[in-house]
Amino acid sequence: MPKFTWMLVLCFAFQGCASQSSRLIDDSYETVTKEKLDYYLYYPEGYDEKSNEKFPLLLFLHGGGESGDSLVAVKRNGPPKLIARGKKFPFLILAPQNPHRKKWWNTRAVNQLLETVVENNNVDKNRIYLTGLSRGGGAAWEMVVQYPEKFAALAVVCGMAPLPYASWIDKKLGIWVFHGEEDESIPFSESENMVNRLRSMGYEVRFTNYPGVGHDSWVQAYNTEELYEWLMDQSREPK
Repeated sequence: MPKFTWMLVLCFAFQGCASQSSRLIDDSYETVTKEKLDYYLYYPEGYDEKSNEKFPLLLFLHGGGESGDSLVAVKRNGPPKLIARGKKFPFLILAPQNPHRKKWWNTRAVNQLLETVVENNNVDKNRIYLTGLSRGGGAAWEMVVQYPEKFAALAVVCGMAPLPYASWIDKKLGIWVFHGEEDESIPFSESENMVNRLRSMGYEVRFTNYPGVGHDSWVQAYNTEELYEWLMDQSREPK
C-alpha cells in the first residue's frame, strides 16, 4: 500500500479514537412539568358573607388507597370524610387527588395548586396548615422541607419520615404527629424516630401514639377535636 494511503488510514483511525474520548460540556435546559389535579375545596359557613375577612386554609393529602381517577375516593378518610358526614370546619380545606395509584405525590404540582387557590380566595397566608396520612403524610413532610416558610402548622398521621428532613424544617412550624404502635405498613418507628430527632434539635413537637392500633390510626387522629382547635391557634408571624 502506498505511503500516502497509509497516512490517510492512520488519520481516520486517530479521528475515530478522538471522537470516543470523554468530554465535559456545560449547557442548560428549562423543564416544564404538568400535572392534572382534581380536588375538593371546602368553604366554611359565613365565608361568602365575610368578604373582607381572611380565612385559614388546611391542605389535606390523602393516602395511597385514595389515588387514581375517581375523586369521590378522597372522601373515604380524613377531613373530606368528616365533611361528607356533616362536620363543620372553621377554615377552607383543599383536598387534591394524586392521579397516580403507584406513584408519589407530585408536591411541586400540589404547591402550584395551593398557590392558585390561595390567590383566588380570601385566605390568610399566615395561617396555611398542612396535614396528610400514610403516603400523603410522607408527602407532607416533604412539602415542609421544600417550602419551609409557607405553612404555620403540620399534622402528620402514620407518614414516612426520613430523618435527614429534620435539619431542613422551620423551627417556627407547629408540628403534631400521630401513629399507631402496631402499624405494619409504615412502622411506628418512622414517626417515633423523627419526633425524637426533632426534639433533640430543640423543636417543640406533639406526639400521639395509639397502642394496639395498626395503619388506620387516621380514624382516631382526625376525630380528635383538639387537633382542629390546635390548628386554629397556629399562625406565622406576618412578613
